[in-house]
Amino acid sequence: MVTFEQVEKLRERTGISYEEAKKALEKTNGDLLEAVINLEKQNRIQPPQSGGYYHSREEKMKAQAGGSRKSTGGQAKKGDSSSFGEVMGNIIRFCKELIHKGNTNSFEVVKGGTKVMVVSMTVFVLFLIFAFWVVIPLIIIGLIFGYRYRFEGPDLGKAEVNRAMDTVSDATKRAVDTVIDTAKNISKDVNKNKGEQSNGEGSDH
Repeated sequence: MVTFEQVEKLRERTGISYEEAKKALEKTNGDLLEAVINLEKQNRIQPPQSGGYYHSREEKMKAQAGGSRKSTGGQAKKGDSSSFGEVMGNIIRFCKELIHKGNTNSFEVVKGGTKVMVVSMTVFVLFLIFAFWVVIPLIIIGLIFGYRYRFEGPDLGKAEVNRAMDTVSDATKRAVDTVIDTAKNISKDVNKNKGEQSNGEGSDH
């Protein structure tokens, strides 16, 4: 699994965005050097000024061990250790990216094809964290009464995600219909038994 530290190291080496660095590392199972080489081959970053790609065994061992960083132009090495301010800056940038994603994706409540409510994922997650004892029961009650939930946005508005949400809604609706039908049948049986008892008492007289 790719860690936050690995992504930040790749960003320091290449200057690419957090998302690009994460995707590059996921393709190489966290191999930092291999990710750099792939980015160079794809012309997404500049190769070393001395020519060729990063390929030496020594460089790979240093990258895996988290050693000192080697500059692309053969300049002076710089240690990987970061000051407290740099670490806090990285954390703040990471939080900003999360908030940005939360604001560009939304949670929707739909009833009969009409959107009843739309909230950003940032707000929805905050409600889940600080008022889950209210939100979760409301979601379940909504499913029982035929409401459906969907995600919209570049990250969460995927067809497979919303299909899964629809599957849950359909399963809940079938379960509710089964309970209602069972209750109706029980009510009919009770009324039928009462009617038979009443007829039996009337015939005795």
